[in-house]
This record gives sequence, C-alpha cells and structure tokens, in this order.
Amino acid sequence: MFDYHVHTEFSVDCKTPMRDNCAAALAAGITEIALTDHIDLRPSDPGYGYYRAEAYFESLASVRRTFAGEPLTILAGAEVDYHADTEPAVREFVERYGREYDFVIGSVHYASDGELIYPSTFARSTPDQVFADHFRQLIRSIETGWFDTIGHMDIPKRYLPTKQREYDPARYREQLFPVFDALIAGGVAFEINTSGVRQAPKASMPGPAIVRWYVEAGGTRITTGTDSHTAKTVGASVRETLEMLRLCGMESVLSFRGREGTPVPIDDLLSVAPGHGS
Repeated sequence: MFDYHVHTEFSVDCKTPMRDNCAAALAAGITEIALTDHIDLRPSDPGYGYYRAEAYFESLASVRRTFAGEPLTILAGAEVDYHADTEPAVREFVERYGREYDFVIGSVHYASDGELIYPSTFARSTPDQVFADHFRQLIRSIETGWFDTIGHMDIPKRYLPTKQREYDPARYREQLFPVFDALIAGGVAFEINTSGVRQAPKASMPGPAIVRWYVEAGGTRITTGTDSHTAKTVGASVRETLEMLRLCGMESVLSFRGREGTPVPIDDLLSVAPGHGS
C-alpha cells in the first residue's frame, strides 16, 4: 500500500521526524511512502521560507540508509502550494528542484482573493462561488504541467460552516468534468486524501461519487495519501480507500519513481494488505 502524502519536520505545521513516519509506515503495512513537505511560496503564508530543500534531501538520504533492507520504499516528495499570483515563484522552484523529486503534489489552498480557504471564506462568498473558483484554479494548476498529482481536489468542503455542512458533490458535477478533462489530457493524477475521514468532513477528499464520474470520463490515474502531520496517522484509511476505488471501477493506483507513474493493480495491493481476508 502507498501513502504518498506525509509531512515531516520540514513542514511549518509538523514536528514529526522522517524516521518516525517511516517506522509508522512499516507498522501500518505501507510499502511506499512519499515524504511531501509543504512548499509555501506566498510571502504572507506562515510557512513562507521555512522549507530548506538541501537539508530535506540530506535528511532523506540519512533515513533511507536507516531503513535500507526494510520492505519500505522512501520517496522524495513535495506538496507545492499553487495560486495564480505565485505562479512565477512556483515555476522557479519546480525548474530548480523538480527533477530531484520522485513525486510532486500540486495543491490549491487559497481562494482567488488571496486568502486561505477557511470557514471565514464562506462569510465572504457562497459555497457555489468558492467551489467554482477552486475548480478554475485546479484547472490552471493542472495545465502548467508541473505536478504529478493534484491534492485534495474538493478541499473547500472541509471548511464549510456547520450550517452548510451538507455537501453534495452532485451540485458541482458539471464543473468537475472540465477538471477531469484537464487531468486526462495532461496525464496528471489526483489523490484520494484520507485526512477528511479522521476529521471534518468525515469523508475522503474526494469521495466515491467524484471517483465514479472520473472513471466515466475515462480517467485512470489516482494516488493515495493520508496528509499525515503526525506518525500515528501514517497509513490511516489507505486500505479502505483501495477498496472504495475498486468498487468505483478503478483497477490501479500509481507508484512513482523519478516523476514517472506506473499503475499497480489494486487487487495486488489488497492481497497483501494488513487485514486482508479478516
């Protein structure tokens, strides 16, 4: 099983050492882990300037030596925050470091007005406006060609105010198909981010309805990740996510090396996953 969205001490909002995440991955039956720290390129962001690429790669080399011989592949990864306003900075980062990674997530965390997508966003805009803007930014991020997968595609649902928490993706079905078209045309995947299962909105991002529509559109490229910021959640809900994907018509998920994704049959992963047959 693959956990391709894990943060370490190189993210501003995480204190977990790489080695702790890798030990947790082994305990959870994860066979491939991508250590994907935040690359925050907006000057107003709390994480701006925090990430140190050279130190990250030094630490990665050390932890690979520590776990050599274990049944765990440790991938160099990054979660790059994308916004139209920071596109030049994102381009500069990707051009400088992109080839050093195995796997790069592109994530949209900001609304078009330059503010982080939080509950306060919905005090300024309706949910329809927030989602429409978010999907437009996703398409723009996909079309850059800089990313291997798109993170937490419908993340605005996490921050819906309680009185608006009744999120129905069918409301945005027609807006999602242009996103699918861009993904398929660009050969870009999207992730199933399991963090929503253990916190609001109590569902993966995205959930099965969006996966089914993506399959109907001809999509075949998906990655799985927990968005862990602590070792105890590494691998959380990945097995259940694989089962969900299979029920939705997906036959494989992607394994990455050197920015190249190879499909691995879900049945093969489930056959050796902890809890199989129980």
